[in-house]
Amino acid sequence: MNRTLLATLTGATALLATQAMAEDRLSAVHAFPTSLIYTQSFLSFVDKVNERGEGIVQIDVRGGPEVIGLAQQPEAVRNGVVDMAYTAASFYAGTVPERDAMVASNTNAVYARETGGLDLMNQIHQEKMGVYYLGWFDSGVSYNLYTIDEPSIGADGRLDVSGLKLRSNPVYDAFFKDYLKAQPISLPTTDVYSALERGVVNATGWTQIGLKDLNWDRFLNYRIEPAFFSTDMGVIVNLESWTALSDESKALLQEVAIEHERDSAERFAAVAEEQLAALEADGMTTITLEGAAAEEFATAAREATWNRMRTQMERHPMGLTHYDALIEAFNDL
Repeated sequence: MNRTLLATLTGATALLATQAMAEDRLSAVHAFPTSLIYTQSFLSFVDKVNERGEGIVQIDVRGGPEVIGLAQQPEAVRNGVVDMAYTAASFYAGTVPERDAMVASNTNAVYARETGGLDLMNQIHQEKMGVYYLGWFDSGVSYNLYTIDEPSIGADGRLDVSGLKLRSNPVYDAFFKDYLKAQPISLPTTDVYSALERGVVNATGWTQIGLKDLNWDRFLNYRIEPAFFSTDMGVIVNLESWTALSDESKALLQEVAIEHERDSAERFAAVAEEQLAALEADGMTTITLEGAAAEEFATAAREATWNRMRTQMERHPMGLTHYDALIEAFNDL
């Protein structure tokens, strides 16, 4: 009887050990601090995966830029230092210039998933960077220019940037330099608050969501319309780590990612309206370019970004293979 009991316990222990070993685990980091709404969106995706993936796959979040700098995270995924990152594609634009298709998009992930654009973007990520592009999260949120002082509008109705100390990062550079003819100051998100506070910069681009989360609204008093661009936040996974997952894990991760693409796009569209209204209620003034100047402003943002994508793609052996297909797949033209 004791032998039978021992055999039963041994078998149960072995079964539990096998089940534990069968569960895939992925380590992850996120580009921005936890307080930011974008990071909270990613963490909600992680919660969905971990709830539905119990015994199958789990994501272990190590932290944000305090763990691995936001600019270093894409390379950390590529090299396998960490398995997954929620990051802006603009942080690895030199490797995957095709990411500009998302930046200049006039639609969102739901549209790009249906057109096959995101499958193509995944293929390109695998070929050029050795990572699996899991999903384009929080898409369709546009950007505005925000300033401390009232912006100057010229006699031709165009924005005069001569008095702006304009903060930038890679996502804006083509537009700011090629069209606005500005000489922007490149700063990571984490340094902008102190730069605004000290007057190092007096203007910045940012999305229509999250300004209050960053407390930049303490300094910024004006928003310039029209809006431009789209957010390019997404999840990349080390390709070897992805390949090593079970088929069940892969299917679950991709299923939840596609669901989150849709959910986050819909949610953030509503949040953008709410947050813009809240900024105006707190005293932010909207300066709207009119007529031809407004149309030129929005068109220039898109075309400057497409031109950058073309130029950078031409330097790669793959050339312009997917250029036209990407523009079509990421835009409702």
